[in-house]
Amino acid sequence: MKKVAILGPSTFSEEATRYFLREDFEYVSYKLISEVFIATATGETELGVIPIENTLEGSVHLHVDWLVHEVDLPIRAEWVFPIDMNLIGYPNPHNHEDASNPYGHIRKVLSHQVVPAQCSRFMKQYLSGAEFEQVSSTAEGVRLASTFQDPTIAAIGTAIASANYGIPILQKEIQDHKDNMTRFLLVGSEAPELKPSDLMKTTILVTLPEDYPGALHQVLSAFAWRRINLSKIESKPTKKKLGIYYFYIDIAGSMDSVLLPSAIQEIEAIGCQVRILGCYPSYSHPMMFDDH
Repeated sequence: MKKVAILGPSTFSEEATRYFLREDFEYVSYKLISEVFIATATGETELGVIPIENTLEGSVHLHVDWLVHEVDLPIRAEWVFPIDMNLIGYPNPHNHEDASNPYGHIRKVLSHQVVPAQCSRFMKQYLSGAEFEQVSSTAEGVRLASTFQDPTIAAIGTAIASANYGIPILQKEIQDHKDNMTRFLLVGSEAPELKPSDLMKTTILVTLPEDYPGALHQVLSAFAWRRINLSKIESKPTKKKLGIYYFYIDIAGSMDSVLLPSAIQEIEAIGCQVRILGCYPSYSHPMMFDDH
């Protein structure tokens, strides 16, 4: 049975991974995303799961940097999963003192660093007087809140974490948008058996030549005239020299096609460096894997 590294336990990563992969894998939890990458890169696990992008927050830049600069792990699949944020803690024992705000007793909120941006409206309305303390994951915040058993300390996290650590949900779905979604990547040296998808994607890194004015225009033209759709393009520093950038590009298409390899050859012909991070199936929610 293949092992898959996840940020966990009781995190959104675990919830999303168990939904996506079902029972065919052994799940190994790590407290830090760096540990997930390292475990997969060293062969401690065959696969790893990386949250890479959120509807509200955009790209998770730290995770992209790890994928690009620290490890060489092919992307094997991606899927999109809905994320419901929940306020988890203990009720106010003196709730009558502030009837207008049932959460006014909370003085500290524990969660992952991405949470405030995803729950800004709720936090501004009900938790403006609370200090936000960043922890390694949403599940770690819930675990800590359960150990304190202090009504003034709450967490924001998953329903699974609430159940596992025996601490009640005070308010469900506190994220700003109900269609809050996170895109996850499955990375690893071995390709797992997955149900076929109607959509294939390819992710590449393109580093432009320093002495070629208009190189980015040439790169985009190589895709445009072939009618190849770029679903995402971001510029990021190479970290090797000031002012030199690479472009992280998600492409709706497969390397098995005729057009995409020829576009890459054209880009390389003008002096660009191209690194292929993966050619992989893409799945949207809801996903059905009943035959696994």
